[in-house]
Amino acid sequence: MATLYTHQSENITKTWVFLTGFFLLIIAMGWVFAEVYGDANILYFAVFFSLIMNVGSYWWSDKIVLSMVHAKRIAKEDNPELWNIVENLAITAGLPMPKLYIVDDPSPNAFATGRDKAHAAVAVHTGILRILNRTELEGVLAHELSHVGNRDTLISTIVVVLAGLVSILSHWFLHASMFGGRNRDNRAGAFFMIVGFILAILAPIFAMLIQLAISRKREFLADASGALLTRYPEGLASALEKISGAGVASTTASNATSSLYFSNPFRAGGVSKLFMTHPPVEERIAALRDMNLA
Repeated sequence: MATLYTHQSENITKTWVFLTGFFLLIIAMGWVFAEVYGDANILYFAVFFSLIMNVGSYWWSDKIVLSMVHAKRIAKEDNPELWNIVENLAITAGLPMPKLYIVDDPSPNAFATGRDKAHAAVAVHTGILRILNRTELEGVLAHELSHVGNRDTLISTIVVVLAGLVSILSHWFLHASMFGGRNRDNRAGAFFMIVGFILAILAPIFAMLIQLAISRKREFLADASGALLTRYPEGLASALEKISGAGVASTTASNATSSLYFSNPFRAGGVSKLFMTHPPVEERIAALRDMNLA
């Protein structure tokens, strides 16, 4: 059965794989740039940029994400009930007390971030505090602390930052390419221009697919781990029902950060369901209610 620490080593390995992949992808884009514009300095810049962003995303990705959603850190006196719930769950899970943040957002949601247990942070929306009772809120927060214990937060936050940067660089390349390359060999220039367009278009799609691949599986695991932590799967199942029925889209989340959240922060239907970063709510609820903790 899943535990808080089932996939720790696997997630650490995945983190290094994604960091290496990002390093190679940016260098590849820099090489294409350099060939299109006939300037080797672009390649040198790409190497330097990749190194800086890899280091930065590892050490500061949590701060970047918290800043993106305008999260405000709180102390115990700001919300004693919320603080006590998180503190008790952390003690039960054998985790250090994470930093606690509140996001002014009407959608009922929450997420965890941080590179390891000692640098973890949990952020909750004001919307979730309004609609959930204590038992349901415990279920959600146990789910998020399970992400911390499993080190999901490390890989998911890094992927969010790197995927966003790949999309920005791809957009910049497409925009810059409108002005044409400066390669002396017209045939070579045309070839690298085509390769550049293809890379710029596919790179953000590839980044999105990575987010989908790592997110859906880890949500089921965190649900199971969270239910084991509270010993009451129904609390988390009830929270999922309330949150999915609220029908309130987030005002602070973005496509880049959507995979971090407890529940899909956007209303989705039709074809868009294929690209959701979370498994269907019905499947998550059914899995929780099928659990036997006796």
